[in-house]
Amino acid sequence: MHILVYGVINSITLSLISLGFALVYSISRVPNFAHGALYITTGYIVWLFINKITGFPYLLAIILGISISGIIGALIYRLILIRIRGMEISEIIATYAIGVAILEGLRWGGLRGMTFTLPVFISGSTEILGVTVDFQRIVVVVCGALTFLFLYFFTHHTRVGLALRGIAQDERAAMMLGIDSDLTAILSLAIGSALAGFAALLLLPLGNIIVEAGYSVLIFAVAVCVIGGLGSLLGTVIASFIIGFAQILTDKYLSTHYQMVVALLAIIITLIVKPSGLFGKQKELEERV
Repeated sequence: MHILVYGVINSITLSLISLGFALVYSISRVPNFAHGALYITTGYIVWLFINKITGFPYLLAIILGISISGIIGALIYRLILIRIRGMEISEIIATYAIGVAILEGLRWGGLRGMTFTLPVFISGSTEILGVTVDFQRIVVVVCGALTFLFLYFFTHHTRVGLALRGIAQDERAAMMLGIDSDLTAILSLAIGSALAGFAALLLLPLGNIIVEAGYSVLIFAVAVCVIGGLGSLLGTVIASFIIGFAQILTDKYLSTHYQMVVALLAIIITLIVKPSGLFGKQKELEERV
């Protein structure tokens, strides 16, 4: 039962971490390698609000942190990525460089050690199927499920969401209908960055706000999206469960230290066996030759 319960929790955790990265790529085809940096930045901003300003409400700090993360994502596209749109290698290099600059800038600014923590939403624990689970992880699962439902409703039943789907499916046809490609890209970066921040504020109370977590989050997000298929939100969720349970099994029978190895091996095996991922639309080798 421990594997089942914590496998589900870990899988939804990976989904939350990866959804922002997957959403940005599915809409704008921009691989946002600053994703992990935005995750940590949001947590640090909220920490500053509640620790440096006496009596600052935690809920307001959360709202401001997520909003600032979304604004940073939009600015990354508006100021930098718009100039190299469509140049895939340049997009990867630029976003990764931005991410490293942010993370190392935070380290240089004093984000070092294990003293930076966020309070849990609900303290205490309970038992599920005979397994002890703290309430914060239950909040993660519930909020994760609600996030999936919200994204589905947003992309299928709102005007903005349908415009984003239109650009994702056929950019030229969508532009002929009057949909602004750059505007939708800015929106996708903003929403994806806000999702990264939202995931951070759910998950960071379970640990510490450290620079290294930004790099780990990026690797896990890339692993999930590569296995699920770049550009597929459904594939992202399914891949999260594959890696999530694989990591829990590795943790139980080997060691926690091998969880990162599992993610990296998953990327390598997927690229060898099925480069497009489970639900990806990229051309396979036999289609390109």
